[in-house]
Amino acid sequence: MTLPPAVSGARPFFGHTWEFLRDPGELVRRGHAEHGRVFSLRLPGGPGIVLLGQENAKFFHAESDALRLSIREAYGFFRHMFGANTFWRAPHEEYLRQRAVLAPRFSGARVADHIPEMDRKTTALIDALPDTGTFELTELLGPLVIDIAASLFLGEDAASRFRRLLSEFRAFADGMDPLLPGWVPAPHLRRSHRARDRLRRITSALVAERRAIPMEEPDFLEVMANAPLPDDVLVDLVIMMVWVGHETTTGHLCWALIDLMRHPEELARVREELSDSFQGAHLSRALLESERLHPVTPVLARKATVDIPHETFTIPRGATVMLQPGASHRDPDVFTEPDSYRPDRFLTEPASALQAFGGGVHRCLGEHFALLEMKIVLTRLLQRLEMRLLDPDPVAVKGHRSHWPRKPCRVAYAKKQ
Repeated sequence: MTLPPAVSGARPFFGHTWEFLRDPGELVRRGHAEHGRVFSLRLPGGPGIVLLGQENAKFFHAESDALRLSIREAYGFFRHMFGANTFWRAPHEEYLRQRAVLAPRFSGARVADHIPEMDRKTTALIDALPDTGTFELTELLGPLVIDIAASLFLGEDAASRFRRLLSEFRAFADGMDPLLPGWVPAPHLRRSHRARDRLRRITSALVAERRAIPMEEPDFLEVMANAPLPDDVLVDLVIMMVWVGHETTTGHLCWALIDLMRHPEELARVREELSDSFQGAHLSRALLESERLHPVTPVLARKATVDIPHETFTIPRGATVMLQPGASHRDPDVFTEPDSYRPDRFLTEPASALQAFGGGVHRCLGEHFALLEMKIVLTRLLQRLEMRLLDPDPVAVKGHRSHWPRKPCRVAYAKKQ
C-alpha cells in the first residue's frame, strides 16, 4: 500500500495537527508546491489525503456517491452539534429521506416565489439606515441573512425571535472542531453546546406552536412540523437550515461586495445592468469570481470506508480525504491569472470547476436560493448606497470556521438622493 507523499514540517507525535488547525490553507499550499495535486498529512487517527484540481474533485464526489467515501464518518463534530441521526450524521438511506423532505422547498419555482420577501427585508434594512454613516460588513449582512431565512422558512414570528440570536449562531459554529471530541470541556465547545441547547428550546417551541395553531396556507415550518420525522431530528433540521445558510451566504455576500468596491471598473459594469429582475449577467459572473477567490468553506471532507486505489497511490480505509477549494480555485491550469479578480473569465472558463457548493448527491440544496438572495441584496445595496471600503485589504478568518472577512471590515456609505 503506497500513501501519497507527505507534506514537510510534520512534528513528532503531533504531525501536522496544529498547523492544520491554525491555517489549513497555508499547509495545503505548501503541499501543492512540494507534491502537486495529491499528497498526505499526518493527523490524529490516521492520514489525511488532500486532493486538488477538477479531476480529483470528480473522483471525490463519485466515490462519495458510491459510499466508499463517507460524509457521515468525516464530520464527527456534527454528532454534538446535531443529533446522531440528523442529515449528514444519519445512515445513508435516512439521509436521503431527509433530503427528500427538504428538497421541494428549493425547487426553481419555490425559490422564485421568495423574491418579494427577500426584496422587502433588504429594502427595510436600507430604509432603517441613517442617511450617512459606517457599518461593519458582517454585522450588517449577517442579521439580514438570518432574518430572510427565518422569515421565509419559519414565519415572521420566528424571524423576530431568531433575529436576536446572531451571537448564538456564531457560538454554535465554534463546535466545528475537526479534532477535539465533543465531550472535551474546552471553552469553545462549551459555548457551542450552550448555543445549541438554546436554539433547540426556541425551535421546539416554534414547532409546538405551529402544530397547535395551523396556518390557512401551510408554510415550510408547518410542513416540517407534520413530516414523518422524530421531533429531535425535525428541530435539528430547522436549525441546520438557518445556520448553514447564514454561515455560507453571509461570507460569500460580504466577499462579493468587498471585491466590487475594490474594483470600481467592475462595479460600474454591474451597476449599468442592475434591474428589478435581479438577473444581471455581470453580477452573476462577479458572484462566481468571489466564490472562486474567497470560498467560505475551508475544507470538504470524507472518510474512506475501504481501501481505494487512486492514480499510483492507495487511500487506506479510515483516512480522511479532503478537497480544499481555496487552492483548487487558483489552479493556473484551469484559471488564467488565478490570483486576479476577473469576472469575465467565466465567459470562457468553467464555473463547473468551482467546489464551494460541493457536488454529487451531497451538492448544497440551497445553492440557487443563496445565489438569488445575494443578487437581490447586492442589487438593492448598489442601487441605494454609495459605498467605500474603509479597511482596504480584508483577509479571511483563519482556521476551520467559515472564512468570513476578519474584522474590522468597515464600509462608509451615503444614501443616494
